[in-house]
Amino acid sequence: MSGVGEIWKAVGDFGPFQKWLVLLTLFPSLSVAFHQFCQLFMVQHVPHRCDTSWIRAIGPNLTEEEQLNLTVPRDAAGAYEQCSMYSPVDWDLGSIMLYGLNATEKCSNGWVYPSAQPPSLLTEFDLVCDRKDLNDISQSIYMMGLFLGSMIFGPLSDRIGRRPVILISIFLQGLFGVGIAFVPHFYVGNTLFATGEIICTDDSEPLFFSATEWVGVSSRPKAVLISHCCFAIGQMILAGLSYGIRNWRLLEIAGSAPIFALFFYIWVLPESARWLVTKGRIEEAKKVLQKAASINKRTISPELLEQLKPEKQTESGSPLDLFRKKHLRKVTLIMSCAWFVNSLVYYGLSLNVTNFGLDIYLTQLAFGAVEIPARIGCIFLLQWLGRKKTQAVLLLLSGLVCLIITGIPEAWLVPTTVLGPRGRRALPAAPRFPRQTGVGLCSMSARLAGIMAPLTRLLGRYHRAIPMAIFGSAPVVGGLLCLLLPETRGTDLADDTGDGCPPTQVGTRRCPCRLLGRDVGASARTHVLWLLASSRS
Repeated sequence: MSGVGEIWKAVGDFGPFQKWLVLLTLFPSLSVAFHQFCQLFMVQHVPHRCDTSWIRAIGPNLTEEEQLNLTVPRDAAGAYEQCSMYSPVDWDLGSIMLYGLNATEKCSNGWVYPSAQPPSLLTEFDLVCDRKDLNDISQSIYMMGLFLGSMIFGPLSDRIGRRPVILISIFLQGLFGVGIAFVPHFYVGNTLFATGEIICTDDSEPLFFSATEWVGVSSRPKAVLISHCCFAIGQMILAGLSYGIRNWRLLEIAGSAPIFALFFYIWVLPESARWLVTKGRIEEAKKVLQKAASINKRTISPELLEQLKPEKQTESGSPLDLFRKKHLRKVTLIMSCAWFVNSLVYYGLSLNVTNFGLDIYLTQLAFGAVEIPARIGCIFLLQWLGRKKTQAVLLLLSGLVCLIITGIPEAWLVPTTVLGPRGRRALPAAPRFPRQTGVGLCSMSARLAGIMAPLTRLLGRYHRAIPMAIFGSAPVVGGLLCLLLPETRGTDLADDTGDGCPPTQVGTRRCPCRLLGRDVGASARTHVLWLLASSRS
């Protein structure tokens, strides 16, 4: 893109204008954290039993204990069964009390919950017994919505611009989020939830990339880190918000309605100058750049602005290009596997927070708190160990811990902590192959794993150790495969497939492919591309 490098130096790498844009990315990050995990607090387990009010017609004066004793069988521990009852009969009360009932059946008239229990998804829509799996299925539908939404809104932001996509996403996420609070039926809410995610996907994603397009290379790690830490803070806020608001409909409104306050983005959010130049809208790009420079108290000379020329359109790469060359094929398969297993374990553990045997609110608070030092620490690990070792070690360590504690459900929090920010941020994919096509393919792999993670937990009905065994063995396999990857620390970064040379030959006469820039030592560019590549897996 002719002239942009010098103009960006004139605008400033990380002045007040860029800091303001990074600040704008923080608020949607809070909303994304809420919507990803809020359902966990809406389906907490509560005591329940079959509705056996049929016996009241012949015994209106029975106490609750007498009613239960006559109509609900007991389990081996002596407690009343929660998912079965004695079959109703046409006997009189005396005969029932004398002979008792023997035939049992599943709850046919619904369930009864403690009267003091605040309304929740579980109690309103009877997500218990044979219907309890609907919760995990709905989580998979949510992930499917994210998958389809990213496929729709990613190309759309390249076609119509970052700004309109951001504004549409913010409005629709608020609209559908509030709308869910008024649904009369679980399937209606599920459809609305999935549709909302398909339409608006992750509303912080286009805003996040729009902001980083304005930030200079040397300051992008700082901007990315701030945005990611805000997502972790959002998880911590969710713990407090759900603790104070136990009614699921009010909680949904409290977490979704504030996003409408972001409508002021209409007046303050600029379009990406890089996108404007790419589309040949040079005059608009000049105005935006001049405004940015004035906010940063800097000036851009007219001569420098005149150097701004439209970027020549290059042929888009195909995912098949990554499989035509031996080296790229190996990297693509291994990195897709690594992103898949990380996402599988990340969501498998995160969405199982209610079954850790610990206080759910403290657990969620810990999950958010551990993300912040983990995100910061990963950057230093990359500088110290390099990309391959960092990725392989974290995968192997987390997998082994999961396998060790397979028989200790109370310790399920441990592997989540070991995973750092639960795995995903240890995936430096971008420096390994062309970032647009390669990272897009890896991201799709991670989204598919997110869809499968809640369904994997359903295997626990056959044996409680099966899901954890899968969550433990998958990272071990992924970590071992990562040892086959080349180390990319201190190498140049390719932006196209070139001739499929190893990274150590990129930029040489043997591998003359187009470069993103020269990465000397532990330069910021490599870390930025790693963060961008792994941030939305």
